[in-house]
Amino acid sequence: MKFRVRTQEGELEFQSFGEVERAWLMGLVGPDDELLEDGKTTWRKASSFPHLVNARRTGEQAWGGSWFLWTVIGILLASATLWLIKAGEHLYGGLLGLMTAMVMIHVTVRATKRAKPYGNITSQRPPSPGRPQRPS
Repeated sequence: MKFRVRTQEGELEFQSFGEVERAWLMGLVGPDDELLEDGKTTWRKASSFPHLVNARRTGEQAWGGSWFLWTVIGILLASATLWLIKAGEHLYGGLLGLMTAMVMIHVTVRATKRAKPYGNITSQRPPSPGRPQRPS
């Protein structure tokens, strides 16, 4: 289902609600902008769509939330690990290295579980003709 978005700068057309949500997450669509669903006649404020309001704007940004903090902690722990090993404290360096690996695994797992946009994203590459497709 197509959506038209009316902003102060003009109008944009999106092929799906997922694309509207992605634009919302990037800040291209604001709460005061108006949306018109394909086949409807009344414009609605973007803030009246619960899926948009509940979308986490910082979830898609690299420096948002605690991601940056966890990465800095990982870098500091890795540096301390190397310093301890160079100083001859192999046991403490090994334990700190293990702790560093656990922190970075934690960051990686949380990064893969970030919120995905709602609906189908139609801006992906179309399937190649003659190539077998996965059953849906």
